[in-house]
Amino acid sequence: MDSDDFDFKIIDRPDKLRDIIFAKNLENNKARLIAGYCWKWVSKKNYNAYDIEFPEYDLRMKWNLADDGTKWVIQPESVNEIGCIHTCQGLDVDYIGVIVGDDLIVRNGEVLVDPSERDSNDSTIRGYKSMMKDNPENTKNLLRRIIKNTYRTLMTRGMKGCYVYFTDNETSEYFKSKLFL
Repeated sequence: MDSDDFDFKIIDRPDKLRDIIFAKNLENNKARLIAGYCWKWVSKKNYNAYDIEFPEYDLRMKWNLADDGTKWVIQPESVNEIGCIHTCQGLDVDYIGVIVGDDLIVRNGEVLVDPSERDSNDSTIRGYKSMMKDNPENTKNLLRRIIKNTYRTLMTRGMKGCYVYFTDNETSEYFKSKLFL
């Protein structure tokens, strides 16, 4: 595929990201929203709860459908939910909308990770605080790889386009400055 055919944009508001994905999904049910592990999955135990909320943008959504597993990405109603790396890994859609949480931020031009911003149920980093005491340098490197790889994987699920919303403004501005517009 010619890179001119791939649509990549950084979106300033999460509700706009949702609206873009909803519109793209009308074409053939091949557009989905996904996010990193920065939000608790409260709807798993309380169906009426929402997991990912941006009240100032009137956006409230739940994590991916619990009963569908890897079929989540093809279920027509799943466009109304937000997937994670486990429900989309190895599966591609035409358009992907990615919400990057505060576990990946940029400060003074440096891309940083903050594992404390991830949900405590994220098994990929479980036990990192103990590991930091025993081997801080290796643990920091491991955490950087895990968090960056999560977003790399999420951003590569779209075959025709990827739209990204960063929860952190400085991070969003940094990545916008790296785009060739």
